[in-house]
Amino acid sequence: MPEQPKQYGVTPPITTLPPTEKEIERNQALIEELKKQNSFESSEETHKRTAVLNILQQLTEKFVKKVCVSKGMPEHIVNKSGGKIFTFGSFRLGVYGPGSDIDTLMVGPAHITRHDFFTILPPMLQELNPPPEDLSMVPDAYVPIIKFELHGIAIDLIFARLPNLSSVPKDMILSDKELLRGCDEINLRCLNGCRVTDEILNLVPKTGVFKMALRAIKMWAKQRAMYGNVIGFPGGVAWAMLVARICQLYPMAVSSVIISKFFKIMGSWAWPQPVLLKGIEDGPLSVKVWNPKIYTSDRNHLMPIITPAYPSMCATHNITKSTKTVLIREMERAQEIVNKIMVGTYTWDKLFERHGFFTNGYRYYLSVVAAAKGKDQQLNWSGHVLSKLRRLVEKLEQIETIKLAHPFNKGFDKVYHCETEEEAMRVAGGESRSVATQDSAKLAETDPNSTNPGNESKEEDDSKIKVYTATYYIGLEINSEISKQIDISWASQEFFDFCKNSNIYDPEQHSIHIHLTRSHELPDNVFEKGDVRPVKQTRKKIIKKKAVAATNGVTVGRKRAADETSVEPDMKRHQPDPIQHQQTAVQA
Repeated sequence: MPEQPKQYGVTPPITTLPPTEKEIERNQALIEELKKQNSFESSEETHKRTAVLNILQQLTEKFVKKVCVSKGMPEHIVNKSGGKIFTFGSFRLGVYGPGSDIDTLMVGPAHITRHDFFTILPPMLQELNPPPEDLSMVPDAYVPIIKFELHGIAIDLIFARLPNLSSVPKDMILSDKELLRGCDEINLRCLNGCRVTDEILNLVPKTGVFKMALRAIKMWAKQRAMYGNVIGFPGGVAWAMLVARICQLYPMAVSSVIISKFFKIMGSWAWPQPVLLKGIEDGPLSVKVWNPKIYTSDRNHLMPIITPAYPSMCATHNITKSTKTVLIREMERAQEIVNKIMVGTYTWDKLFERHGFFTNGYRYYLSVVAAAKGKDQQLNWSGHVLSKLRRLVEKLEQIETIKLAHPFNKGFDKVYHCETEEEAMRVAGGESRSVATQDSAKLAETDPNSTNPGNESKEEDDSKIKVYTATYYIGLEINSEISKQIDISWASQEFFDFCKNSNIYDPEQHSIHIHLTRSHELPDNVFEKGDVRPVKQTRKKIIKKKAVAATNGVTVGRKRAADETSVEPDMKRHQPDPIQHQQTAVQA
């Protein structure tokens, strides 16, 4: 009997037929479009990434030695303790592009702690030549992390210790489950990133097809502002597992077909049925493995995508009711587009069109403004606030009159240069627009990421009082049939409490505010070239139309139609905003 082909995944493939000529043509067009979209990095940039990783490896070894010496350990332990940098995510999967960050894991022996990582390593980073830029730490995140940029490469660095090992050699691999003995949950989460990435590559039939399809799906997700685990959308690993599952079901398909099937299958998936790349494994440790039959928290996962490495975890625990709704809507939209691409009606650029979150997304937005007096303080504070934003979304979803609370997946940074402490306090309180309007000569605002020389001169003007802000937006769909008044004061206050309940928070340095923003009030920095800004709606002029009765010539008045009498609530004279929220703020 002929040998049966290898089965990938928990179910047999849907088809093993080879691609047609038309599908191959569509696939070539996809590759060309990805090139046009600048999805691929030059070899020079890739060499720079390798050089940065070498620097991090050398720094890791010095860091481990320094900690050992500070703890008075014998010389032979100091010299043999080692330490190693691992990569995971897009870099490890081979789907990184220009501007992509590198997800890195620093692994140390048992005597190196996470406290050492957050207290001793940052000063050592600053001693590098040149030092890193935009260094920030989020030690109380679900996965504690240090973020920075080194030689123009963005780095996300996490840490794990191996409790049963006194040394970590350079040739160590993390596939052995026994290495996990004694690890706490944070260590397991940190180690799982690398282990999951390697497992994914081993569980797809054709890695080349998988990588090209994943590049396209990641580009689509980013263009549609649905990329980011911290905000409640799938992150890179979750998107990779979804694509890998489709590759398992169509092992002979080309990337264009994988993308077509991706939206058809995942857009109609029977959530919360989990997406699995292989069966959930038992292991040697008494640690939590994802199991909704046992754990209430696992039963509450709305779109569970389960990691293939032991111990299995849900990579999408952050997804909320609102982000799930947005994801399904976008997948349905994408399926319609790809169907037309595959028959030649559309081209691939249609799939990658930019989102309309600010241009035609919502009538009302919540602006969450995190402010600080210094750049370094702001990097840590804004990262902390962003990590808690999902909590606010979940609270808003509990309000009956809010249909949807859609968080945008990135923040917008500004630096304000104020003349007086009073102006600085007003900016920190989110009143930057009114300050600029009332006293534009005294207030200047700059984009900290701009290369405009004018910005640099303002940055160095020490006579000004600088206020650094990051603004995050949540688009709201309101159920006005229930009520036109929405009280979000309790949701705001609980969110404030979440943010302030951290060692990062300093009432003398940090502030946080939530403000209602109408679509036509959105600031310039959320729009890109070519965007059409929303405009303020004007009052509709009501005209009583008259009709002449043909039978007797008597003039009769017609009742006003619903659309003639209705006026947008926020445009009515003296009409209060439909959203009421507590103006509580932490003073900077």
